[in-house]
Amino acid sequence: MPLDTTWRRGFLCAALRVVAASAPDQRAWLEKHGVGADEIALDLEHAFGLASQLAEEGALSGESLADMGLIDTVFDGMTRDRSTDWWTVEALADAPGWARARELAGRVLAREGVAGMALPDIQVIR
Repeated sequence: MPLDTTWRRGFLCAALRVVAASAPDQRAWLEKHGVGADEIALDLEHAFGLASQLAEEGALSGESLADMGLIDTVFDGMTRDRSTDWWTVEALADAPGWARARELAGRVLAREGVAGMALPDIQVIR
């Protein structure tokens, strides 16, 4: 049985809200939940798997799907670049990749009409 479209879209938008948040808000979110900066990208990666189907169903615009792909490319480039650890709390504030991902995520949220919502709570399984 496929997951409800509204739930899948909400899951995707929640992950995008964390990516789009300011570096101080991201840091506070990470500290609140006791996770590392890479969790932001990992949560988006899980949600990104839903994006194509949402676009096919008309629940996500093609432009937003393309921007999601760009965010994935940015995060992939950060992972491949072994010269710096981009997955630290410190990197959130000054890394160009994080700034680009924030910009793209904010654009998707605005386009989809869900910008300005609070950051989601998560349940961490340890």
